Amino acid sequence: MSKSLKIILFAISGFVGLLVLVAVALLLFVEPNAYKPRFEAAASGALGMEVRVGGRLGIGLFPGLLVTLEDVHIRTRGVDLVSAKEVRLGIDLLPLIQKEVRIGKIALKNPSISIERDRDGKFNFETPQTVGTLPALDLAKVSLSDGNILYADKKSGEGFEAGDCSLDVRRLLLSGGKSTDLIKNLSFTAELDCGEIRTKDFTVSDLKFSADGKNGVFDLKPVTMRVFGGQGSGSIRADFSGAVPLYHVRYSLPQFRIEEFFKTLSPQKVAEGSMDFSANLSMQGKTVNEMKQTANGEAALRGENLTLNGRNLDLEFSRFESSQNFNLVDVGAFFFAEPVGLAITKGYNFASIFQGSGGSSKIRTLASDWKVGHGVAQAQDVAMATNEHRIALRGGLDFVNGRFDDVTVALIDANGCAKVQQKIRGPFQKPVVEKPNILKSLAGPALKLLKKGRKLFPGGECEVIYAGSVAPPK
Repeated sequence: MSKSLKIILFAISGFVGLLVLVAVALLLFVEPNAYKPRFEAAASGALGMEVRVGGRLGIGLFPGLLVTLEDVHIRTRGVDLVSAKEVRLGIDLLPLIQKEVRIGKIALKNPSISIERDRDGKFNFETPQTVGTLPALDLAKVSLSDGNILYADKKSGEGFEAGDCSLDVRRLLLSGGKSTDLIKNLSFTAELDCGEIRTKDFTVSDLKFSADGKNGVFDLKPVTMRVFGGQGSGSIRADFSGAVPLYHVRYSLPQFRIEEFFKTLSPQKVAEGSMDFSANLSMQGKTVNEMKQTANGEAALRGENLTLNGRNLDLEFSRFESSQNFNLVDVGAFFFAEPVGLAITKGYNFASIFQGSGGSSKIRTLASDWKVGHGVAQAQDVAMATNEHRIALRGGLDFVNGRFDDVTVALIDANGCAKVQQKIRGPFQKPVVEKPNILKSLAGPALKLLKKGRKLFPGGECEVIYAGSVAPPK
């Protein structure tokens, strides 16, 4: 070994030894809890919120200088924003020589984070200090274990509660500058895992995703979760580099259980079977309304061999002309039986489909394909077939204004012509459902005679309202 290398190694060893002696002196001669009020005051001033440490403040040496805080609370407006059973701060040793405290690692144990958005659109973590210039930040690692996150939006009434969450963030860098450029100046890689997320409509379990962010562009992939008894996966790209944020979402949920979906509407076991859902959407905007107005893409729902409990649709369709007490629009609930359709199905009370009249129905095939443009979903191929009948839907769903856009549900013949049709219009929350309009006799002999007449007089064919992938019963 060369002399120069020996000198360098000796110098490094001596320097590290000096740091160890300094740390030991701190442990032996300084009472950490005596500095707790000073720490609380400094942290409160830096965050612009009230910071309190209910438990002890301790200092450890290995594997580095480690400050442990127990029972930590960050409060704003008299309410806890963040609380944690334990917070560990890993402090870099070298900067301490120059009396500079630089935190390299942060670990939170059993944290609870409560985020609220008031009716004016302001978040509870927003303070005067969040406006202005932000300092540069360089953290090697930020971790969270066994955490809970609660979000409530008082303006929209929406929210969620996430439990059993863990987060691992690496190389969290903030170049500093204006607070308005926070997202553009932030970079990191992260992994999130939440055991369960509950909303007022449904529950998601085993949510996991990896995230990578740099220069205002954030990629979340793969995003996996269990919902409605199926394993969903997808990706999200959020681009904040320009004047207007851009978003691109891909998602698929194969083989989810339709009975789990209908639990959001009724405790009864309305239907059984598995279905496939997929969506590919892009949007832009700074608000939810702006994103709705610019939404473009497609969504699809497919299923085979489904069972409707409590109703015999074929029998009821056959008796429809004499009874006329069946609501075709209720059957349309199946066309919206996926996550996006919750906005529709929760608004309209599909009463008769839940009441049942006895028996059961086999739905051989169901297709529900939609094209989305400027926030309006237009039906492309929406129909289903039982053993003896076909039902189709055409029209649009205006998610910008929350309205049915000239939607028609029809019982169709083998040629795709409507025998009976029913229209629904107005807002999702309180739509107007018109009475069924019988265009052709449903009686067996009369229907056979009508078919013979078509062959003799081809010019008398009606307008075809469906020519999609769902074949007529044989």
